[in-house]
Amino acid sequence: MPHIKIYIHFVWSTKNRVPHLKTLELRKQVWQHIAENARSKGIFVDFVNGYSDHCHCLVSLGVDQTIQKVINLIKGESSHWINKNNLTSERFEWQNDYFAVSVSESNIDRVRDYIKNQEEHHRKKSFQEEYEQFIKKYNFKKFQDEQLG
Repeated sequence: MPHIKIYIHFVWSTKNRVPHLKTLELRKQVWQHIAENARSKGIFVDFVNGYSDHCHCLVSLGVDQTIQKVINLIKGESSHWINKNNLTSERFEWQNDYFAVSVSESNIDRVRDYIKNQEEHHRKKSFQEEYEQFIKKYNFKKFQDEQLG
C-alpha cells in the first residue's frame, strides 16, 4: 500500500462573488456538509471554512485522487445540496475557477489557522484583496502570462 501525504489548499468563490452565504450559521452548516459529504466519498478534508462569498478547504489527497476530481466532487455536490435544501434566497452556484496550492507539512498549522480565522480576517480584508494577494504570493499572474506566451 502506498503511503502519501499531499495537502492541497483549495479556494473558490460563489459565482460572480455573490455573498449568498450571508450568515455565520448558514456558513457553518455548509462547511459541515462539505466535510461530511467529502468524508463519505473518501476525501479527507482536514479543515474547511470561508466567508459569505468563498470557501477555503485544506484537503489531503488520497492515492487515486486528482485535484480536478476532488474539487468537482466537493463543489458540485455542495451547490446541489444548498439548492435542494433552499438554503439561499436565489439559485446558488460556485464559480468555475478555483485556486489549488500545495502545502508543506511544516506549514499545515499556519494554513489551518488562516482558514479557521476567516470571519475575523474578512472584517479587515475583502475577498478581492485576498484574491489579489493569492495571485501575487503564488505567482499565478506571471505563470498565466507565460502560458499565454
